[in-house]
Amino acid sequence: MGINGVLKLRADDVIEKAKHEYEKKLAPITELMDSLFQKKEDLEEVKKLVPISTWYRSIRYKTEKSWSCQRRVVTKVCYGSDGLKMRHVVTSLPASKIPPSKLYTKKYCPRGEMENRIKEQQLDLLADRTSTQTFQSNQLRLWIHSWAYVLINAFRQHCLKKTSLAKATVGRIRLNLLKLGARIKISCRRIIIAIASACPYQDILSIANKRIKTIPNTG
Repeated sequence: MGINGVLKLRADDVIEKAKHEYEKKLAPITELMDSLFQKKEDLEEVKKLVPISTWYRSIRYKTEKSWSCQRRVVTKVCYGSDGLKMRHVVTSLPASKIPPSKLYTKKYCPRGEMENRIKEQQLDLLADRTSTQTFQSNQLRLWIHSWAYVLINAFRQHCLKKTSLAKATVGRIRLNLLKLGARIKISCRRIIIAIASACPYQDILSIANKRIKTIPNTG
């Protein structure tokens, strides 16, 4: 839900708490910097190192026209080097069953992460291209895209662990590791795929290749 003046006013006490907490964490660092450097020394870069103060609060809210009744709005207040940032989530879950911090971090954020995975399949693997004439052929297309996502996700989890691409999107994995120019040599005994020595991700390709070989064959 978008921010408005009413919600910000009702969260005013939480905003002050977050601001006070951040300034309290910043104060000893500012004093140290003032003792080591000149008073006019720029502390903006130092401020970014101080952890952001985050607070949550539940608010009962009703719009003037569009809502027929009051609803619970969970407000997330963050205060840091960039100033105040607020987010509002509307929910039907009562405060007696789940506190605001847990609702935001355990319910809302995982849902958003799930939507990111759906977006990967739609945009990076073109799963939204269901433009054939029959339902069955469109369904088959979606199955193929889903199988591709399962394979690339398994590749990401098992073969790219602890690398710079461990949390890369499907699109980035395709671009950096799969869509490469190569020279293919076929002999009676083997197939050699020669990738350019200037490939910037050859170390990750080598690690991934070794890990693929260790995956057991389940038949």
